[in-house]
Amino acid sequence: MIVGFIIWSVIAILLIGIGIWTWNAKSAAGFFAGVKPLEVKDVRKYNHAVAILWFAYAIVFWLFGIPLLVLKQNSAGFVFSFLGVVFSSLGLGIGYHLILSKYSK
Repeated sequence: MIVGFIIWSVIAILLIGIGIWTWNAKSAAGFFAGVKPLEVKDVRKYNHAVAILWFAYAIVFWLFGIPLLVLKQNSAGFVFSFLGVVFSSLGLGIGYHLILSKYSK
């Protein structure tokens, strides 16, 4: 399942890319696709907080992909990786709303 782990890692790298783009953004970065960001008190601090959230999510996402290296194809152990991504995605949304409540006007 090395190929699966490589694909999983590429997605994690793309998530890190989103974090880098957010860190360097001059205006408030949007979080949800197609939704304009709300007005925030401090754009720089808001963007850095959101970027750190993306970095943390990318690392957690990548860690949940590590079982792909040791599990055999069609193993029931993949459920833990996929459930981990589901719950970490929920945490991503909760984290964003905490950031938004701190920095929104």
